[in-house]
Amino acid sequence: MSIVLEHLTKRYDGHPVVNNVSLEIKDGEFFVLLGSSGSGKTTILNLIAGLTGLDQGRILLHGRDVTHIPTQQRKVGFVFQNYALFQHMTVAENIEFGLTIHKVPKAKRQARKDELLDLVGLSGLGERMPRQLSGGQQQRVALARALAFEPDVLLLDEPLGALDAKIRHGLRRSLKGVQRKLGIASILVTHDQEEAFDLADRIGVMSFGRLLEVGTPEDLYQNPQSEFVASFLGVANLLVGKRTNGKVNIGDLEFQASTETSPQERSQRVQVLFRPEDAALAASKDELDHNVLGLATVEEVGYGGSVETLRLRLPPIPGVRSISPPVPYGSETILIDATRNPDEASRFPLHPGDQAWVGVRRIHTLAHPGLSFLIPTDGSMRTQGAISLGGQIAQQAHARVTLVGYGKDEGSLEAPLQEARKRLGGGLAAVQTLKLTDSLLPAVRKTLERQAHDVIVLSYDPNQDNFVSERILESGDHHLLLVPAPQVVPNQILAPVAAGEPGKEDILLAGRLSRHLGAEITLMTVIPDHQDQPDYRSRIERYLKRGVTTLETLEVPAKYMILTGSVEDTISKELRDGNFDLLILGAPLADRRGQISFSGLIGQILKTNTTCATLIVRSNYIGSRLSLLDEVEIAHSLQEVR
Repeated sequence: MSIVLEHLTKRYDGHPVVNNVSLEIKDGEFFVLLGSSGSGKTTILNLIAGLTGLDQGRILLHGRDVTHIPTQQRKVGFVFQNYALFQHMTVAENIEFGLTIHKVPKAKRQARKDELLDLVGLSGLGERMPRQLSGGQQQRVALARALAFEPDVLLLDEPLGALDAKIRHGLRRSLKGVQRKLGIASILVTHDQEEAFDLADRIGVMSFGRLLEVGTPEDLYQNPQSEFVASFLGVANLLVGKRTNGKVNIGDLEFQASTETSPQERSQRVQVLFRPEDAALAASKDELDHNVLGLATVEEVGYGGSVETLRLRLPPIPGVRSISPPVPYGSETILIDATRNPDEASRFPLHPGDQAWVGVRRIHTLAHPGLSFLIPTDGSMRTQGAISLGGQIAQQAHARVTLVGYGKDEGSLEAPLQEARKRLGGGLAAVQTLKLTDSLLPAVRKTLERQAHDVIVLSYDPNQDNFVSERILESGDHHLLLVPAPQVVPNQILAPVAAGEPGKEDILLAGRLSRHLGAEITLMTVIPDHQDQPDYRSRIERYLKRGVTTLETLEVPAKYMILTGSVEDTISKELRDGNFDLLILGAPLADRRGQISFSGLIGQILKTNTTCATLIVRSNYIGSRLSLLDEVEIAHSLQEVR
């Protein structure tokens, strides 16, 4: 193997930006790391090149451990997005620079320079200055310079990102040709899927510092293993259906499952993927030779050169929920993306407002991701309420549980963990136990580095646990269930929401959890007295009605109410008088440094709520710290609720 990465981890301010990444790249392979901005792709290149220090793990290049070797001794060629050429040097001098530093004889330097100029298609341009070249030509110089001293591996950090489409396409061809001719193992980082599909022998998809899946472009596109990869690579139609005894059902439609199942398998929810090219369109139902989804209305038609793109709207299908494309908030309909070649489009022309029958040629099924809970315990009495409630909810939701013993030596943790497992009870999808001698916060962070979790369940005392709770909420893309006292599985849930995007996230998570519990959700918005105007109240009511529709689509009973007065006092009063046993609140939005604070309204509510568990839903939106009251005011002044 040319490149071997073993459990690479890199943290900034305690947060892993590269999280336990392991990867092997073969000799001569062109490997592409694909992911959105901030997913950790470039950091991995910097770790391999030695430009950034490693916290954990090991790096081997052609069998040589280079983890602690200086950059200049690693024999790594690096091509940057911004070319990084020396503007005061000619093209030839830029290419020869590394060779000059290593005292390579002049004749050999010039021969290597001429060879590389010819290889990258710049023969005769050696005496020009970088400013006299186009962007594509400058990037060719950067590539030649990276190859000058015959590196063992080549690293390319979005080298085509600053170029226009035509130049980028041409340079892709040249880059792949050079790589194939030299047979050098290469890693290219990009967020451009077309670029990744065009260049890669294999692709690794990254998100939040984790390497999610690795495979050939065709395999990842046709047979992804996770919802993220399915919807990240290309355009995906992703629906939730059911699988029973080797058959997959989308409403009344029945398909053969794409994965083997046992004859005794109980009915389970699955995600059903079909790509736009797998959708068949016809003027009548009888013309379709494939399973028929229904009669759709054309929403949009686009021209993509070799294909026509369409977005269609289907009426609700009982028992089916759409994941991608996402439907508008509060809508029960299902959106479908389809593509057709010019011949198909000319034989059956379609325009916005027309109707067409939609069939499906091929599907791929993915296991529907169940929830995963992380429950820490130090063996004390105060953690028992969190263990009991977390275990009961996990049973109802068929969730996986990681039970973490912390704060003692491993021998002393054995008995508390055994007791905690008994308290969890049976019927869980899976239970994993870990023993960590760290205090609570580092123990949780270490566990999250090993595996992401959806919900962390904590025993909670507002007088002493706010700091740790805030830091844990900041530590990843998860939510926090705070349990102040032992209680039963929730049956009545109160979800105060403010009109806006974060509020939609609160409602969706509440629905996902409540569907398993059989609990009823009450959506509530509190309007301060000075803002209680008819038009504003009308917009809030429309928002809440759509929230109820969204929950009912998830088969969750729901209702809403609009109250006026002090936000804190009204929520506290409803908790006391309304027989609620779970409160769901949106987390204060993280500031631009990623920090979260309970110092505002949420902290006040948590302080007065001493009996009811509270689920804090973490938002992906980044902004200044906002309380629920702040969000209401901003929604009133800035956001039109459609």
